[in-house]
Amino acid sequence: MMPEPGHRYAMLYALADPTFDMRTAEFSRLSDAGKLMALASFSQRSKATDEEEMIASFLLQNCKHLRPQDCEVFKDSRYYNVGVEDDEFRNFAGIFSDRLFERFSQFAEKNLRRGMPLLISGGCGLNCDWNIKWKESGLFSEVFVPPVANDSGSAIGTAIDAQFHFTGNPKISWDVYSGSTFLHNEPVDSALFDQSEASLEAVAALLADGLILGWVSGRYEIGPRALGNRSILAAPFKASTRERLNVIKQREQFRPIAPVCLEDEAERWFGCSHPSPFMLYTYRALTNELAAVTHVNQTARLQTVSASSNRPMFDLLTAFKSKTGCGVLCNTSLNFKHKGFVNTASDLSEYTLAHQLDGFVIDGRLYLLRTSENYQKFKRHLP
Repeated sequence: MMPEPGHRYAMLYALADPTFDMRTAEFSRLSDAGKLMALASFSQRSKATDEEEMIASFLLQNCKHLRPQDCEVFKDSRYYNVGVEDDEFRNFAGIFSDRLFERFSQFAEKNLRRGMPLLISGGCGLNCDWNIKWKESGLFSEVFVPPVANDSGSAIGTAIDAQFHFTGNPKISWDVYSGSTFLHNEPVDSALFDQSEASLEAVAALLADGLILGWVSGRYEIGPRALGNRSILAAPFKASTRERLNVIKQREQFRPIAPVCLEDEAERWFGCSHPSPFMLYTYRALTNELAAVTHVNQTARLQTVSASSNRPMFDLLTAFKSKTGCGVLCNTSLNFKHKGFVNTASDLSEYTLAHQLDGFVIDGRLYLLRTSENYQKFKRHLP
């Protein structure tokens, strides 16, 4: 259909971003496609200008590889290095995102037999807005996107290929929580962190009181999304919480924060009546009460949790619901920028100090940063 669609998607962001040097780069930045996906939700119009039509046609041309240097033909465009805060660029981001999906959709309608199941792989599988459009298209009997749709799934793909070659059987058993166990490589410094065994009710009370905590449970997730084992958690109610989380994550403020939700609460809050365990689909929030996890267009990139899919997170959400009446939390990944999930005690301590979390929980044991502004809130909730 088109070579390198994810790269072309990211190139629009690069065109507007003055920190990206079109003249010297060989390829788009890996993070830019996700940023454009966030910006597309800000779009307020659907009709492209003549200039936008020209840029979109150029980016979507059917060439083998589009080099960043090729986009220098638009150095006199109003969008060249305009900055991603520009309102008209945000409008164009939404238009271009829809235009690229339409190319996929038209190809599917013309070339694929209706009623077949759809498996999505590749980095485009991380575009939650597109995934829900596929589900709602009526073209397929079902749609499945694995949590390792991007290059992080290549190890599983290689294993399947080898097994199929040697045995003729391509089916394998897998679990999204198949990463390494957490390493207690160094004791947590008691001079810096107040340490205690804490009930889930106490942790839920801390979150309800406004604390932001790292959360470590069992093995870490495979794939790029935090799914409740290496997460940063917070209450979902205030826009200021989203702002603080984006500061902690060193991300732009236009980036959304995802909700993790009890499976049986998902329909109440997001109109989702089925499991969505991998945070790969967007749903429209049905309330204004969840400002921290609701994007500018009222959507949320939802993960649902049941007792069977992730028992520790299920129990924490249940305790939070008992405290607040809402079985939803903010959930974003516990990782240093451009690196994998935090998986050692020393790195977790370093991250908490460097990024000003209020503390963290490791398999039920609570550590609170003594210098946190919220330290006294912590003391109030514990014996």
